[in-house]
Amino acid sequence: MRLASFVDPSLNRETRFGIVRGDNIVDVVAAANALHRAVPATTVKVAVTSGAQTFAALEELAVLAERARLHRPVAGLRFLPPIPDPSKFFCVGKNNRKHREELAANKMLTEIPNEPTGFIKLISTMSGDGDDVVKPSDITTLDYEPELCYVVGKRAHGVKKADAMDYISGFTLTNDVSAREIQKREVASGSRFWTAKNMPGFAPVGPFILTMDEVADTDNLWVTCDVNGKRRLRSNTCDYLYKIADVLEHFSRYVVFEPGDLIAMGAPSGVAVGQPNAEELYLQPGDDMVISFEGLMSLRTRIVAPG
Repeated sequence: MRLASFVDPSLNRETRFGIVRGDNIVDVVAAANALHRAVPATTVKVAVTSGAQTFAALEELAVLAERARLHRPVAGLRFLPPIPDPSKFFCVGKNNRKHREELAANKMLTEIPNEPTGFIKLISTMSGDGDDVVKPSDITTLDYEPELCYVVGKRAHGVKKADAMDYISGFTLTNDVSAREIQKREVASGSRFWTAKNMPGFAPVGPFILTMDEVADTDNLWVTCDVNGKRRLRSNTCDYLYKIADVLEHFSRYVVFEPGDLIAMGAPSGVAVGQPNAEELYLQPGDDMVISFEGLMSLRTRIVAPG
């Protein structure tokens, strides 16, 4: 299933929970009420953290709703971050060998990690599909990082690698928008790159969450980034040095991941900072950026100047 949080700008700003079916969407609560059935879940977060029985009930509801024509086109809707309130938005760093080389060449990597590394995106930086993201006026090296992002389905603490996938209930796209000159300064000062990654809107997420049964293997997805209709990168998730099982086992030794938490798996190679013509590729106001999992979903972000 494809689970989304959305609003209809033509009606009101109330957040709704929907199941995306092709070019249409089923409003779960509205459909359940119209069919006089129990509401299986009221939010994406509840849906992905309530287990297989809830998924089955949602699938049944979606089928019945389509038969009764209780669906509507997705066109004109605004997709919000699917889970707007995770307790943690955890990001894996330096998880691609070629990207490590890109960082090292630009003095943004001072060591070669021999275990998974991570940092935190602030929840307040999340933005949705089609949202505007402001490029601060004094930032000149704004970069893109399309990433695979997993959703934790149940409380995870002391997880063993062999059991890790039992704790993952879905996945989505995220774009770890980064201010490279700030990141370089933070690395030089010996600190993690908190500011470079945590400016307003710097965490586009969505447009929806796919349940794990939607693909055969999340370690074999093509992720792309296009800016103004031109391809900037194409990379496969098989290039991650550490897979989600490695990451969850490593960090859950001490960190408790709660249901609904997000874990982004790291940047691919091919981002602007690693290219010889980087100055031409850094994001500017007016740029229309689209990251995608080929054949699955796309997430659009517009870069704008400060208002």
